[in-house]
Amino acid sequence: MCSVERGAQLQHQFDDIEQQRQADTLGMWAFLATETLFFGGVILAFSVYRLYYTKGFIEAAHRLHLGLGAINTAILLGSSFTVALAVHAASLGKKKRLVGLLLATGILGLAFLGVKFCEYWSEYREGLVPGLRFTYEGPFPAQVRLFFSFYFVMTALHAAHMVVGIAIFAVVAFQAWRGRYSPEYYSSVEVSGLYWHFVDIVWVFLFPLLYLLRG
Repeated sequence: MCSVERGAQLQHQFDDIEQQRQADTLGMWAFLATETLFFGGVILAFSVYRLYYTKGFIEAAHRLHLGLGAINTAILLGSSFTVALAVHAASLGKKKRLVGLLLATGILGLAFLGVKFCEYWSEYREGLVPGLRFTYEGPFPAQVRLFFSFYFVMTALHAAHMVVGIAIFAVVAFQAWRGRYSPEYYSSVEVSGLYWHFVDIVWVFLFPLLYLLRG
């Protein structure tokens, strides 16, 4: 029976299921390496400007909603836990548990986006959105504007990656419900988990970089 399942899942360009799994994992790691360079460039640029405009960036950081940022950090850490449990459930062939944990991860991701939208809306009402509604009249206005330009670019890029991740989990959960995965082969669950952990790690860097920059 296992050989039938393996044959059904094995793509023609691979010799065996293990080679296919390794190729899937390597492909995801290569993709994440390019994503690291992408986010790393933006974070490096932010750090350089932070050294030049320290007082203005600290002033801007005080305008962020630290409580909402901390809540979202807790949400993402929880989602990392559920996706790790999902990979473990897939390795054991626990179909119902796998589907439930994938859906729980997606729901936590949606919760993060909901909190982030509320935060964006609050910042819009406070006039802190450069190019759309920026009415800040406190000290260092030009530096505060630059800070929030970086803030919205970095957090919006992160949110876009989360939307992609949630969509991936919806597809993987549907495939799991249809019984596509087995303890012998669940590569899609593994690489989806790698992607989600990467998204979480990016936020772990963004949270202190932006919210905890308070002098």
